[in-house]
Amino acid sequence: MSSDANARKEPFPGAYYLGLIITVSVLMLLVVITSALPPGAAGATFAFFLGLTVSPRYVPWFALLGVFAAFMGFAGREPMVAWGGIGLVVSQAVVYYWNRQK
Repeated sequence: MSSDANARKEPFPGAYYLGLIITVSVLMLLVVITSALPPGAAGATFAFFLGLTVSPRYVPWFALLGVFAAFMGFAGREPMVAWGGIGLVVSQAVVYYWNRQK
């Protein structure tokens, strides 16, 4: 693929770099916010907000992984993993219903 084809895909010059900066900033903000929460709430909050960024195409797989994480977390008595799995499943339900309406 030529460089001209790649340049046309970019919405504006530097869009991908701006997207990277925004993504990393939001991730760091989420880490700072959830570090002050108890483990269960931190896992659920972190997984929920990151789960909202999943492409609708992959929702069933991420929901399945959330159920698996919740099962393994509760079985292993790891509240961050367990509630993170539940947060991931809830976020995938939100993504599914949000995109189903369109």
